[in-house]
Amino acid sequence: MVLWKSEYKQVILLAYQSFGVVYGDLSTSPLYVFKSTFSGRLRHYQTEDTIFGVFSLIFWTFTLLPLLKYVFIVLSADDNGEGGTFALYSLLCRHAKFSLLPNHQAADEEISTYYSRGQSERISNSSPLRKYLEKHKKSRIFLLLLVLFGASMVVGDGVLTPAISVLSAVSGLQVRATNLQQGPIVVIACIVLVGLFALQHCGTQRVAFIFAPVVTVWLLCIATLGIYNVIVWNPRVYRAISPYYIYLFFRETGKDGWISVGGILLSVTGTEAMFADLGHFTNISVRLGFACLVYPCLVLQYMGQTAFLTKNFSKLSISFYASIPEPVFWPVFVIATLAAVVASQAVISATFSIVMQCHALGCFPRIKVVHTSKWIFGRIYIPEINWILMLLCLAVTVGFQDTTIIGNAYGIASMTVMFVTTWLMSLIITFVWQKNIVFAFVFLLFFGSIEAFYLSATYVKIPQGGWVPIVLCFIFMVTMYVWHYGTRRKYMFDVQNKVSMKWILTLGPSLGIVRVPGIGLIYTELVTGVPAIFSHFVTNLPAFHQVLVFVCAKSVPVPYVSPDERYLIGRIGPKNYRMYRCIVRYGYKEIQKDDENFENNLVMSIAEFIQLEAEGSSSYEGSVDGRMAVVPNTERDGSWLVMSEPSTMDGDNEQSCSTIRSSKSATLQNLQTFYEQESPALGQRRRIRFIVPNADHLDQEVEEELLELAEAKHAGVAYIIGHSYIKARRNSSFPKKFVIDVLYSFLRKNCRRPAVALNIPHISTIEVGMIYYV
Repeated sequence: MVLWKSEYKQVILLAYQSFGVVYGDLSTSPLYVFKSTFSGRLRHYQTEDTIFGVFSLIFWTFTLLPLLKYVFIVLSADDNGEGGTFALYSLLCRHAKFSLLPNHQAADEEISTYYSRGQSERISNSSPLRKYLEKHKKSRIFLLLLVLFGASMVVGDGVLTPAISVLSAVSGLQVRATNLQQGPIVVIACIVLVGLFALQHCGTQRVAFIFAPVVTVWLLCIATLGIYNVIVWNPRVYRAISPYYIYLFFRETGKDGWISVGGILLSVTGTEAMFADLGHFTNISVRLGFACLVYPCLVLQYMGQTAFLTKNFSKLSISFYASIPEPVFWPVFVIATLAAVVASQAVISATFSIVMQCHALGCFPRIKVVHTSKWIFGRIYIPEINWILMLLCLAVTVGFQDTTIIGNAYGIASMTVMFVTTWLMSLIITFVWQKNIVFAFVFLLFFGSIEAFYLSATYVKIPQGGWVPIVLCFIFMVTMYVWHYGTRRKYMFDVQNKVSMKWILTLGPSLGIVRVPGIGLIYTELVTGVPAIFSHFVTNLPAFHQVLVFVCAKSVPVPYVSPDERYLIGRIGPKNYRMYRCIVRYGYKEIQKDDENFENNLVMSIAEFIQLEAEGSSSYEGSVDGRMAVVPNTERDGSWLVMSEPSTMDGDNEQSCSTIRSSKSATLQNLQTFYEQESPALGQRRRIRFIVPNADHLDQEVEEELLELAEAKHAGVAYIIGHSYIKARRNSSFPKKFVIDVLYSFLRKNCRRPAVALNIPHISTIEVGMIYYV
């Protein structure tokens, strides 16, 4: 009972916080929906049936898309609590072979969160559609482009939402101050926008606690105003809920009514944030918040505006502020302005989430990602994206200065994202939920036809500001695809130029070079084989460390990987070569970085692998390149290698442990001490000592391997990382040369370097230059 109450309170708390992050955009739509709808020729149809028809369209659009499609269906397609177009794409890649990057391993499917609940393995589906998509590379490229298209439109939303929300709210000043020009309105809006983006570094949690009361008060306020206007102006407005008024609307307005529905769809803008921001909250909390407060309050507000307009046709352009009773105008104006600021937060948070997923799945250049909460994963802040959004948002606000034009652009961006989600959901229903293709077709036909109808009306307005999201989408989409294409070509070059294992075996245990004390971590993107960087390094400097570990930091298509499943350890070559492979697996919502415990966890994982191998598990041998084993990074009881602080080792303990020899001269040890004093973080990494307690019962070969591993760790760890230059082959076509030599090269030069992205200590880094001809 106590546990149930605790979970109940947590859901209520998250639902409350979601008001400040998820629903701000949806809740401020009444500020500009009627104005945008009647901005064209529809203003000539000032009859009660027309107004009722507009409300009926708003009501049923709001009911079918946000409530039925998203709350009841799409939110159920979460990827272990994560949402957005890339979450859907990762689900598809896990349940079918749709990924273009060939780094999938069978061990990845053993991750506990890889498959849906109750599903232990990929269910075979021999549908012709799946076979076609898996067989034809062009179809998989098209699927990726569709996902990138949707993700780019979300970024476009992040630019347009703050502009239209804040500008619409501030424009309310002109209702009372009739002599106020548009210039000062734009300046005030820009000041508010700068403050909003400057606040993002505080993190979603703090922003949610600041903004949630504002949106809650705003929703209750507009619901009260709606009830007041219904009672005062037209109590018969409830009849407009009937779809019959939609028929009357189009019969009377014809083509003019069809063009005007681009303004009606603004009532559902921000719906995608419910799904994209899902990682910040939970399914239940988002559904609870929408069904219990957001939906009824907005319906009442639109109903109230409709009742007001049936008696005040001349107030169409300022319907919201004109419907406010004069005694409460200024308090409502203040709340509306604050709510407009909050509205921008929903899509900004969604943009951060989408960009993070793009980056983790190899579709966005390396950027700085900051987790703003120690307790809740998924709450992030991306400085570069934040400031780019701010500059673009200010440019749109200053450039257009009109909410109607911005609304044309905004409608295209929002409805396009929803349309892409519908197509991806139809594939989810077939391949992930394993439903009959008929259900997927019905879903696609029903919701796709509604969204296609709205899109057809919005694309008519491309010359009137609708070109903005298309241009922004093109820029971001080209950036994403060029980065993914270059990354994929670089990986294929590594695969095709792997060092032959036969060549390594002919070198002998010493590898034909001098083996110096320490551990060498060779970073590579390969999950199998020895990368070309190894032979390139040996050719230029014929010396390597006594223990070599080929480290691959890899993203898998799941949101999070449990720490006990993160390390995948294997052996390369015979035991006396002292060569290992470590694949460190991260989810697309995690930051790939080397923290101060990474070295210790890596050594303990290798020791655990050696122990598992020695205990008679034949599954770890029998391959020249070595079998891989999932090794938890937590020290278990009975481990043959343990970590200890030097001060905790008393004399008796030291006598019962095998002695770790010092493999460095006094001069080198003094130099190492100096470096540790200069870099305290490095000294912290090396304070931990590794001991082999009671090693008498161990096999001599195993004891020597563990002692050598501990000795190498005490000698120091060096990080060998490739400094690659990517160039197109001379016989490549001109488009490929332009993409690789110009666009991809530009992105690589202006993004974070791999060593910085992985938080590798500079003092221990060795970079090896290499040219990749792809």
